[in-house]
Amino acid sequence: MLAIVATPEGRALTERRELPPPAPAANETLVGVRAFAVNRGELTLIRRRGDGWQPGQDVAGEVLQPAADGTGPQVGERVAGLAEWHGWAEQAVVPSHRLAVVPEGVDLALAAALPMAGTTAANLVREGGPLLGARVLITGASGGVGHIAVQLAALAGAEVTAVASRERGEALRGYGARHVVADAGETEGPFSLVLESVGGKTLDAALARVAPGGTVIIFGNSSREPATLDFVAFFGHEEATIRSYFSARHEAEAGRRLAMLLDLVDQGRLHVEIGFRAGWDDLNEGLAGLDERRFPGKAVLTID
Repeated sequence: MLAIVATPEGRALTERRELPPPAPAANETLVGVRAFAVNRGELTLIRRRGDGWQPGQDVAGEVLQPAADGTGPQVGERVAGLAEWHGWAEQAVVPSHRLAVVPEGVDLALAAALPMAGTTAANLVREGGPLLGARVLITGASGGVGHIAVQLAALAGAEVTAVASRERGEALRGYGARHVVADAGETEGPFSLVLESVGGKTLDAALARVAPGGTVIIFGNSSREPATLDFVAFFGHEEATIRSYFSARHEAEAGRRLAMLLDLVDQGRLHVEIGFRAGWDDLNEGLAGLDERRFPGKAVLTID
């Protein structure tokens, strides 16, 4: 089969090579991949892991061989899922509990954009507890996770403030954000839940606006800048909780979360932005665009 491998010392970050098909374990489903999505963290790993490493977690396609242990979808079903890696290939194995059947009305390329970003957004919003009437601040709201989190929080009844560039205001308001600001420092607060992925000054501003007893969940640091943290700064924000989120600790529920998200897409209640969509011949162009933040939302590549 053909598969994408990392070539960080080459002329481009990746290239396509012929490799043996994967051998699924008893709890893994063999998927014929028709589309896959790129996550920003994969850019870093491609550069670090060295020549020949096979990236890729977000995949969508058809089941070629069901899991030997009897779990998961059956042959021919359209599925999306979260591979352990090695997903940017014509065939990939995915643990059956990380797969969800794609409704007939949902395009496979759209479904491929959901596994990592969508389940992360869903878990973050769930971690915030009951949100009916709550004030929620979401930074990095134009990103793959952020724009989905805005919609899910709004669906849960929250009053959402999104931090994004001003030109993204109309789109994010259409997704349910009550307010859109270019800088977290422009918000008034207080917020009972803050979902923060930028770091540096943005995290400092978010911490200064959390309500007493509120929750700040940190799930990234796109600015690569450190934040300051001082006990005295919590006067007026007493008993606020700061927590980190790492997707690997939530993989057990990935398939269930993904099925819920796909149903919302099928019902027209959730919109997934694909800022770059092309055939996998153009993967390196998509990686460069993602790295340079040329587009919002997700990058999705299709395999003919």
